[in-house]
Amino acid sequence: MKISIFTVFLFLSLISTAQSSKSTILINGKVTAITDGDTFKLLTQDSILHRVRIANIDCSERKQPFSKRAKQFTSNAVFGKMIKVEVLNKDRYGRLIGLVFYNDSLTLNHELVKHGLAWHYVKYSKDTILQSLEDKARKDKIGLWQDPNSIPPWEWRANKKKK
Repeated sequence: MKISIFTVFLFLSLISTAQSSKSTILINGKVTAITDGDTFKLLTQDSILHRVRIANIDCSERKQPFSKRAKQFTSNAVFGKMIKVEVLNKDRYGRLIGLVFYNDSLTLNHELVKHGLAWHYVKYSKDTILQSLEDKARKDKIGLWQDPNSIPPWEWRANKKKK
C-alpha cells in the first residue's frame, strides 16, 4: 500500500511540475503595420495577422510628447522586416504580449527604453535589464527624460479618464 501511495504522489508531482512550467511560444512573421510605439501588426507565414503589444514597456500616448518619435523608431526598426516574437501572454484586447527580436541580435523592448522612448512598465515587469536601461537614459537625459516632469502614459491615461 505504501508503494502505491508514493507512486501516486510522485505521479501527481510530475504532472503539477509539467503544467506549471510554461513552454516558450515563438512566432516569426513580417511586420505589416505600426499602430504606435509599442504596438504593431505581424503577418505570419500561415497568413494569420496578429496584433502585438511589446511587453514590459509603455510608450507615450498619441497626444503626449515623444509619441511620434517612439512610433517612428519602432517603424524604422521593424516595419517590413521579418522578426521573432516570444509570446508571454495575451491582453484583454486579444493582443499578443511579447519580447520582440529583430536584426538578429536586437530586442525592441530594450532599444525603446535605451533610447528614451519608453518607460519600463514596472507594474507588469521586474526586468532588471529594462530598469537599468531606463535608469541610464534618465541619468543621461535621453529622449523623454529631457523633460524632468514627463508623465508616464499610465498616469496620463488615468488623468484623461477623470476628466
